[in-house]
Amino acid sequence: MVVDAADPVAPGRRWAETLGRVVLDDPPDEYGIRPERNRLPGLVFVPMPDERTVQNRLRLDFRPDDQAAEAARLLALGARPADVGRGEQPWRVLAGPEGNEFCVLSSHPA
Repeated sequence: MVVDAADPVAPGRRWAETLGRVVLDDPPDEYGIRPERNRLPGLVFVPMPDERTVQNRLRLDFRPDDQAAEAARLLALGARPADVGRGEQPWRVLAGPEGNEFCVLSSHPA
């Protein structure tokens, strides 16, 4: 998957840490991460000079065992609360420094 970014390195590093991924030795204008060096799927962060103006069409969601703990961990890694106009919901919407939204869902029912 390809993610547009003003600075590919900053969100690439943050997502590598957030997801526990390894960083690939990619060209300087791209920042690639994967679960393991030779394992897919991966994310590649590429430069996009235009500022984003609408909500992402693709986003990563998290479904942790403990929603509050995971949201706190992601906020400590640089995420921030985001409002996408859906009102009160059982999930938390967060965004990375470049405004890319993602959700922290509640755990699956037993």
